[in-house]
Amino acid sequence: MSGAWEEAYLRFETREQEVRKFARRFARLGAQGWPRDAQVVELFCGRGGALVALERLGFTRLEGIDRSAALLSHYRGAATCHVADCRALPLATASRDVAVVQGGLHHLEDVPDLERALDEMQRILRPGGRAVVVEPWLTPFLELVHTACRLRPLRRLAPKLDAFAAMTENELETYMRWLGRPEEILAAFERRFAVELRRIGWGKLFFVGRRRERSG
Repeated sequence: MSGAWEEAYLRFETREQEVRKFARRFARLGAQGWPRDAQVVELFCGRGGALVALERLGFTRLEGIDRSAALLSHYRGAATCHVADCRALPLATASRDVAVVQGGLHHLEDVPDLERALDEMQRILRPGGRAVVVEPWLTPFLELVHTACRLRPLRRLAPKLDAFAAMTENELETYMRWLGRPEEILAAFERRFAVELRRIGWGKLFFVGRRRERSG
């Protein structure tokens, strides 16, 4: 991502706000039922707020992966972090129990990149391993937020809205392409992961699936 996107991401919410948000989200996604010694890797982990949330929930075998060394430098915690591309993960096949993505797949350029990233998630998971995905999704609420982003006076009054607007402006082509392909995206998920949870609301897709056996 560009430096402008990273700057907007860092001011969208404080580190502690981000950690609390992810802790609530993991609770809704069923993380209380995951073994605390599960090997969990988060892709597109950014500054590592979700890794801190997982640590606070008692998980001890954590890894983070992001292409941005600058963002990873903000992380303070016990997880092992790698600067790497999600389309070519530096992890062994069938070696992890949970792979998490929160707001990263929509950055990818096109469907072939998404397919490669999902193939990598499927590859690194052990049989029965979980893929956990949270991504933007076009709902009436998100359309309302987009409308608010076009109002400059409102953006000046609401720093968080301004940061969100700046992030979307700096990834507009890939962001809008993602939002325009819901059926294709869901089909790509479900070819690789058997659905445990699929919920859409408040401008987000929440997806948890178990790894299907790889063909070939």
